[in-house]
Amino acid sequence: MKSTTWQELSAMILYFVLVLAIGVYFFVRDKKKGTDNEKGYFLGGRQMNGWVAAFSAGASDMSAWVLMGLPGSIYMAGLGKVWISVGLLIGTVCAWIFIAPRLRRYSIIANDSITIPQFLTNRFQTSNKALQVVSAIVFVVAYCVYAASSLVACGKLFNAVLGLDPKIAMIIAAVVIVTYTFLGGFNAVCWTDFFQGLLMLAALMIAPIVAVALMISPDFVHPEGAVASGSFFSPIPGGGWAGAAVIISGLGWGLGYFGMPHILVRYISVKSEAEMKKSRVIGSIWTFVILGMASIVGIAGHYFLGDALVKSGSTEMVFISIVRSVFPLFIGAILLSAILAASMSTADSQLLASSSAFASDVYKPVFRKSASDREMLWIGRLIVVAICIVAFLIASSPSCGGIMALVECAWGAFGAAFGPAIILALYWKRLTYSGAVAGISVGFLVDALWYVFLSDCTGVYEIVPGFFCGLIAAVVVSLFTRKPDDNILAMFEKAKKPISEN
Repeated sequence: MKSTTWQELSAMILYFVLVLAIGVYFFVRDKKKGTDNEKGYFLGGRQMNGWVAAFSAGASDMSAWVLMGLPGSIYMAGLGKVWISVGLLIGTVCAWIFIAPRLRRYSIIANDSITIPQFLTNRFQTSNKALQVVSAIVFVVAYCVYAASSLVACGKLFNAVLGLDPKIAMIIAAVVIVTYTFLGGFNAVCWTDFFQGLLMLAALMIAPIVAVALMISPDFVHPEGAVASGSFFSPIPGGGWAGAAVIISGLGWGLGYFGMPHILVRYISVKSEAEMKKSRVIGSIWTFVILGMASIVGIAGHYFLGDALVKSGSTEMVFISIVRSVFPLFIGAILLSAILAASMSTADSQLLASSSAFASDVYKPVFRKSASDREMLWIGRLIVVAICIVAFLIASSPSCGGIMALVECAWGAFGAAFGPAIILALYWKRLTYSGAVAGISVGFLVDALWYVFLSDCTGVYEIVPGFFCGLIAAVVVSLFTRKPDDNILAMFEKAKKPISEN
């Protein structure tokens, strides 16, 4: 192996050792403290501080698309692609302000719920498990697709940097992710997300700044195709319906935050109201900086690299190309580990959320009502392994659509299915159990059908029609079913007020 490859490989091995060490640490710690139980494994005992919760929510959201897909799109097409970033930023801020505080309080009041399906069921004080089962099915299907996108990103990174076969790279990444998730559960996932979020932030801050500094040097020679046309800097992508559809679809991405289970569960895990306020500020600023710098990478890449990546059809490699061009190999490899961080911080959260949903919302209530905490713990771990295997099969399929295509599918499914139900559950006391089930089912089905039959011809991202159809279905069915009883209404009013905490 070449010495250059050894330098890059050694830096990435150090990164893998770090995240595995975190998993082992929390496994041993939880054993000693006796917190290796269902609530500890799936929710960290509701003891996340503001910094960790904020970075974990952000890192579990911003998968490899923010380092590869978004910069690549802007590098190729210009600022017309920033509407996704705008939508996501608006969605992030709104979720932290309007969803996070009330969801945390309500989940505690609603029988100390530890998953989103549990919360939606306990909110209505019902023993009916239909909502939990339907939700768990959506979780498992969508998360298999979502986790596949993270494995694809790892495969592309290792192939580009080390020349490793993408399938072998995906297997290595899957084994590492499963290992620390399997061992340390929610605590390990959140703390690795914290460090991964810092690494992503550092990489996106440093790379474009150094590239711009080199470009303004009198010795820098602009490559072929570096001069962009005036339309490159126009945020309005053309005229007519096509341009409007791009803007609507981009802003529609923000709707996903209201229904993304692996992000919502971070809100539930924060240990106090004071920490929640801290998380809100930190999380919003982190997202703003990440999205802004990712956009700058795309613009700087056009001037630094020219149009070479457009010609080769590898625009997703713009961040990788810049880093490898301007930094020493070992330092560059550490920065490129940010792509691993983005991929793994999202995949681990998805695996844990889907396993907790299946174990807590299907296995125990449907198959094993008497299951002990230890049994639930091991069932959750086995589901982590099973979902990762399915995700690998999807990622390695020849028909796999790539990173952004996979993320779009899963993001749309979750946002359309759970977004309306969560908003109404928190802010509309007339919502009924049947209305919530209808909203989740209709939102998910409309999203899927729009994706298959109408997304190409309309140009509108399927989350938009799916979300609003789910919202309408939930309201209509609720109005035509029996009003919630007094106990449910009293719990709704109680959730409006802060919980007194030591």
